[in-house]
Amino acid sequence: MPALEVRPFHRADRDQLTELINLHVAAVVPGVCVSVNTVLSALERQPDEFITDPWVSERVTLVAEQRDHVVAAAHLLRYRADDEVGPGHRDIGEIDWFVCRPPASFWPDSEEAADLLMSACLARLARWDVRARYASGELPAPAVYGLPRTWPHIRARYERAGFRHTGDTEVILIASVADLPPREPRPGVTVERTLGECGTRLTAYADGRALGFVEVDTALSRPERHTRGTGLADIGNLHIDPSVYGEGLEHWLLGQAADWLRLCGADRLLAYEPAGDRTMTDHLTAAGFRELTRTDRRWEHRPG
Repeated sequence: MPALEVRPFHRADRDQLTELINLHVAAVVPGVCVSVNTVLSALERQPDEFITDPWVSERVTLVAEQRDHVVAAAHLLRYRADDEVGPGHRDIGEIDWFVCRPPASFWPDSEEAADLLMSACLARLARWDVRARYASGELPAPAVYGLPRTWPHIRARYERAGFRHTGDTEVILIASVADLPPREPRPGVTVERTLGECGTRLTAYADGRALGFVEVDTALSRPERHTRGTGLADIGNLHIDPSVYGEGLEHWLLGQAADWLRLCGADRLLAYEPAGDRTMTDHLTAAGFRELTRTDRRWEHRPG
């Protein structure tokens, strides 16, 4: 068998790297894949991370190659140490994402390739001499962040390398727009559509008072991304005034959102909730959502 090689990413690797990334995306969220342009752009900067991306001082992409085929890849970030950088990111190094083929008869050396790549990642982090080392799985696709439970082969690789889960866990949910509550009138309550912080905001009003709102983002599939089927959207915010909590307003707002999403051509809706807070997750499940996966955020390198 030809020897494995770990080396910097070359532009000629772009199609194979995109294929490997899309294999991992497909295991998290159905019907989504990203284009070569999306992958190449994400290697240079992260436009969605408009706060933290300017703090990055160095980016490195490494690949493990065998028989002229990319079988594993990783993207690393180094954050500056100056006072302009937020305390949580100041002088840290991070494996932004790590992807590799799981063990299979067709790729008998995939584990060795992943081990060599991880060793190269740790060597790079050591060479940077950063204050702390973290790891994640932030691929340039909607709902792919943290370390999804659908990637046990990546989890095992991180744990063998000395990374430990030190952050929170989030539940990623999905619903077919057709399964959401119907749009129905609610006596004395009106809805107003405006631009919100995280997308289109639909606010419920009664007697001039805002009772709650839901924000839906229908711009997840940017022009350079490709999605199979029709559109994908997510809930950016869902807030209910405590005085009317438990009166079914969240279902009514989701019905209003569903009507808007159908007009937008979206057929699936994502939501994200802390795993430790069952209240909103239960409400969403009752409204037609189901758990897609769980993702564990913030992995810190703590060897030994």
